[in-house]
Amino acid sequence: MPKSAADSPSLAPGRKPDRDLSSSPETEIVVAFDDNRAASALVGPYGQHLALIERRLGVVADSRGNHVTIAGSRDGCDAARRVLETLYKQALAANDISHGDVEGAIRAILAQGSLFDFETRAGKSSFEEINLRKRPVRARTAAQDAYIRALKRNELVFGIGPAGTGKTWLAVAQACQLFERKEVDRIILSRPAVEAGERLGFLPGDMREKVDPYLRPIYDALYDLMDSRVVERALQSGEIEIAPLAFMRGRTLTNAAIILDEAQNTTSMQMKMFLTRLGENSRMIITGDPSQVDLPNGQQSGLAEASKLLSSVEGIAQVTFAAEDVIRHELVAKIVAAYEGAPRPASPAKPT
Repeated sequence: MPKSAADSPSLAPGRKPDRDLSSSPETEIVVAFDDNRAASALVGPYGQHLALIERRLGVVADSRGNHVTIAGSRDGCDAARRVLETLYKQALAANDISHGDVEGAIRAILAQGSLFDFETRAGKSSFEEINLRKRPVRARTAAQDAYIRALKRNELVFGIGPAGTGKTWLAVAQACQLFERKEVDRIILSRPAVEAGERLGFLPGDMREKVDPYLRPIYDALYDLMDSRVVERALQSGEIEIAPLAFMRGRTLTNAAIILDEAQNTTSMQMKMFLTRLGENSRMIITGDPSQVDLPNGQQSGLAEASKLLSSVEGIAQVTFAAEDVIRHELVAKIVAAYEGAPRPASPAKPT
């Protein structure tokens, strides 16, 4: 169990904070951890996790053995301590700590006092999580928390926002959970990048081999969230089905978790067709990024139209992500924000 005390050991020589601190900081605390392995996981390779905490919370953190010294403002030190305690609980549970886990813990602490309460003794935030046999998947932002809650409560959910916000990842996690709990009999994955049959025909191999390149991100999520042998067996038996959008017409999908990824590239008719495939005891998740539409000029995105038409329909939830919800890498969020703030090029004038 971590222990903190007001102490004043010197900081590591040559350590430079990312923001200026006075020579006599307001607060300096030491957090001690009983488990050396877990304490090492907190620090991260080459101190990367501590460096992220320093940058995000405006503190200076120094690790010596199983002790971490935190210096800075009172609020910053308290927040950093709680982040470390949260991650320590995760490390004790034999879970690896990733850059995203650290970022998620920081965001949960920063949300304290606004939307969420922090349970110090439990060592976790009130953010929702999806429990899988392989490992739990926790929300790392307020938008992800709202997304998971929507996935659990609604039969049809739209996840709309930029790349790197976890839309597809969490959709696959929810589908895997429903499948593992036997709440659905199968998982159906679809993507409009292969909407035209003749495009598939130019690629060698059977249907799965033709579609694989387009669905690689979903495959990666499946193998990361479920045991690889279970995934392979389910693919062979058809319990996990790859269904190109062009081949969905006329079907009624019952007892299934259905995911349509890259939905911004559906046409209006394709989206209507897909949505009306929903059958009894099924859940449907639609994900897409309206800023990355690859349709021909002048053709409206089916995702944009559906999100407007169905915004007030009971039983359908829509969760919108923003640049601040990007969790892949710090630079990705800045890149998304830069593109969102850039002026849009004017559309070419139509000939009269």
